[in-house]
Amino acid sequence: MALVVFACVHNAGRSQMAAAFFNAAADATKARAVSAGTNPGDRVHPEVLDVMREEGFDLSAAKPQRLTPELARQASLLVTMGCGETCPFVPGLVRVDWNLVDPKGQPLDVVRRVRNEIRTLVAALVEEHRWGPDAR
Repeated sequence: MALVVFACVHNAGRSQMAAAFFNAAADATKARAVSAGTNPGDRVHPEVLDVMREEGFDLSAAKPQRLTPELARQASLLVTMGCGETCPFVPGLVRVDWNLVDPKGQPLDVVRRVRNEIRTLVAALVEEHRWGPDAR
């Protein structure tokens, strides 16, 4: 089974949304996702909780965690979102960077655009790697 790590700086916005969308879309026997940050915050950003709740996702219990080299080594794929050079380098690990606006403190319409962009990117990732429940 593949492990996808979604990483951003605070693990309180983009990466949390991506992991939630991924785990809802992917077949759990093929792949699962976790999220982490290079400098984890205390909690998921309130505006992220609001826009994800609109889509039926309750992230209120999600706790930001640190992106450690150990966690990165377990991954099949590392998707970074704004952590740049602070994301650990793991030889042989495929890393993809999604250049997304940080939703922290943004108006809800901006956070919704980021959420929708993440959903689209995650759906394409699941399809590309054939991690969906209907993929053969």
